[in-house]
Amino acid sequence: MNVVERTGKTVDEAVEQALQEMQWKQDEVEIEVIEEPTKGLFGLLGARPARVRVKLKETTARRARDIVNKVIQAMNLTADITVTEKDEKIIININGKDLGILIGRRGETLDALQYLVNLSANKNLEKRKRVLIDIEGYRKRREETLRKLAFKLAEKAKQRGRNIVLEPMNSMERRIIHTALQNRDDIYTFSEGEEPYRKIIISPKK
Repeated sequence: MNVVERTGKTVDEAVEQALQEMQWKQDEVEIEVIEEPTKGLFGLLGARPARVRVKLKETTARRARDIVNKVIQAMNLTADITVTEKDEKIIININGKDLGILIGRRGETLDALQYLVNLSANKNLEKRKRVLIDIEGYRKRREETLRKLAFKLAEKAKQRGRNIVLEPMNSMERRIIHTALQNRDDIYTFSEGEEPYRKIIISPKK
């Protein structure tokens, strides 16, 4: 529930009641005064309380969380969603059981989900933020796997004296490979091809 209406003897009292009940902060909401309080005849007869409508402001983080939550519910999954904002990034961690379907083969479903959430969560908002989604620590495990693969294939390229061509990867995974091998003085890496089939080549230095 992102909108509530509450009453009170004064506008401030009505707003405070809404904030406490929903555990919202003043700077997170928009306040609309629907009715000002009236004292009525002789201060009693016909007296009317203040009525306010308090609405959570739309933010990228809030939108992103709502979208992820709807996807999880639509797939009849159960998961805990943690949202952290850091600089211009919004990091969403999803934890639960049987979430492999949301990760997909080599993270393809996870990447697609992240792409769609970024588009939807930032739509029509002046300030855009990048949304990063991880499930059960998958991205960290994948990064370690790619780093090990990079070192292994770099040695193979060096020993064989010829290029090693990796399978197509997204830009984030290619960056991991490039970064892992950037300080080597015996091999170098470069990318070729068009998205989504762009791949890395590990080449020995002559």
